[in-house]
Amino acid sequence: MQSRIKGMWWGMAVEAPDPAALARFYSELIGWPVVHEEPGTTVLATAADGSAFVVFQQATDYERPVWPPSEGHQRPMMHFDFQVADLDSAVAEARALGADLAGHQPQPHVRVLLDPAGHPFCLVRDDD
Repeated sequence: MQSRIKGMWWGMAVEAPDPAALARFYSELIGWPVVHEEPGTTVLATAADGSAFVVFQQATDYERPVWPPSEGHQRPMMHFDFQVADLDSAVAEARALGADLAGHQPQPHVRVLLDPAGHPFCLVRDDD
């Protein structure tokens, strides 16, 4: 994008039935601080300046996605990938924070988990 210059922010939005709770889950999981909170919206950022962020927004009539995708059900529209050094300990930590291990695991070096709102995310051991 030609109009972007250094210092401009970028981010993505994730819908959730309880955005504050889901933001706290990811804050604990990846260590990004909550930098803004108001009713229906909570923001995590990589730094205090907020130049890269994830905003969690209230979704009315939220429907949990299904993993793996299944016809007739809400399919995942996005997912996070996080590189980890040890899959077993990373899975245990995520589960202690409220994640569920998905029943379908497509690759031996990846673990698909579901966050408290049902969004899938991947923990990846990438030794390369």
